Amino acid sequence: MKKKLLVTFGGTLLLLVGMAAGALASTQLQEIRAYLNGELKVRFNGEIAVLKDADGNQVLPITYEGTTYLPVRGIANLLEIPVKYDEQAKEVLLGELAEGVPVNREDFNNTLYSKDPAHTQFGGKDYSEVLYSAPDSNIKYTALSPAGKYTKLVLQFAATVQDVESLEITDIDKNALLKEVKGITPSSGLQTIEVTITGVKNISIQVKQPTDGGFIIPLTTSYYQ
Repeated sequence: MKKKLLVTFGGTLLLLVGMAAGALASTQLQEIRAYLNGELKVRFNGEIAVLKDADGNQVLPITYEGTTYLPVRGIANLLEIPVKYDEQAKEVLLGELAEGVPVNREDFNNTLYSKDPAHTQFGGKDYSEVLYSAPDSNIKYTALSPAGKYTKLVLQFAATVQDVESLEITDIDKNALLKEVKGITPSSGLQTIEVTITGVKNISIQVKQPTDGGFIIPLTTSYYQ
């Protein structure tokens, strides 16, 4: 059953989330004068809902210069959507989280980066963000930068059109081969490759494949641990 959310207010609506006290030290914050809007009501599935924070206390929308902002945690709880604030990355995370830190949360070589649905869909699933090497492309290389923060890389990889002779994952700074995988075929589907990367700052991924072949690396389901 679809859940419907109706906000009984005519202004533009954006969302706010409660953040840890440490976030207030950010140099990007600007002091403003706003108003708690006790008149605004949120109607959910036909009934007026009470928005609450993580401790169960009622929270009110804020109106600032004609725009009303809703507390994202209150809305997420109402819609039963997981919500989390990542203080280090300064990101509000909505929805189910990956087992670790998605690869696209850290720096990576964006030469092959794509959000085009024609590239992001594979095996009946849309991965939203990928590294995509098109058939007939001569670019068979990419790089990731975990910055020495993690101990493991869980990389998802699929060959398209032509077999991959080998996939080499290397520590760029030490010129050390971390893992080699051979014989990945298009019929193999999406492969999950685990690599130990303790202390590794920069990783190269070199694909040996005929030029008329291609590959895809989902960035949202490949992750660091």
